[in-house]
Amino acid sequence: MIPVDSPAQQAEQRATPLDDFRPRSRARAAKNALATATFAATVVVLAVPLALVLWSVVERGAHVALERFPAFFTHEIPIVSRRSGPGMGPAILGTLLVTGGATLISVPLGILGAVYLNEYGSASRFARLVRFMAMVMTGVPSIVMGLFVYMVWTIRFGFSAFGGALALACLMLPVVIGSTEQMLKLVPETLREAAYALGATKSRVVVSVVLRAALPGTVSGSLLAVARAAGETAPLLFAVGASSSYNSDFLQGANTALPMQIFGNATSVFVGAQDRAWGAALTLVLLAFLVTLAARLFTARFATSGSR
Repeated sequence: MIPVDSPAQQAEQRATPLDDFRPRSRARAAKNALATATFAATVVVLAVPLALVLWSVVERGAHVALERFPAFFTHEIPIVSRRSGPGMGPAILGTLLVTGGATLISVPLGILGAVYLNEYGSASRFARLVRFMAMVMTGVPSIVMGLFVYMVWTIRFGFSAFGGALALACLMLPVVIGSTEQMLKLVPETLREAAYALGATKSRVVVSVVLRAALPGTVSGSLLAVARAAGETAPLLFAVGASSSYNSDFLQGANTALPMQIFGNATSVFVGAQDRAWGAALTLVLLAFLVTLAARLFTARFATSGSR
């Protein structure tokens, strides 16, 4: 005989349905509200200094850069620091040469190193050694990298944009390796197994499946490395030299860059030099923004074409 619930029990079941997932404890709801408020306050605390810095750079740099547009971005740097006026053309060209060269050196090597660590070397002794050295290089001060390049390259071949690119590449390489390896670990193993089931070789799987799936994270890690290198000053002081005129030769001759001009002009007592420092800071921020935007658009387009 099947037991029948009393009318009171039936009414209680109708009042509390089984699919009611609302929190039943006020303490848990209070903890949830407290954690949400803490996270929101943390975001505000982190965002306010960033907003203030950006506002200061835009407010003080836009006046200098746009007052004599486009002379500030094309004219040569004044030799006399007390002189006011443009420009930052050689520093912009030097920044593109040095940062672009460092990116071409470090990003392919970093991606290849991460592929070896995650796909081929795995837990071998050599892979553990490479991973450990990359982690150690992440914490090496930038001025030490500059001194290393100065001893290895600059003393023999002189100042050049290539020496600065080598110094920045040493700083970027461990960041690219670490971020790319973490992205490769996030690729599901089922994608590799499906590619192997279709008869693809390991190299084909890595290039066509694994790297394609990890592309957004790889681009983000590379952009993080580029952003770190683009603002470095200490390594360039030992490798690039100082120049106030254009030098498009990547391998020979002293050059300059925006971080060096920011450092040199900001520490000057002359108003004209300080104004150029603010304009150079704004230019550096705009260059970083444009590079990030272009990389994001490329990644989105690549992902869209790959999903078709």
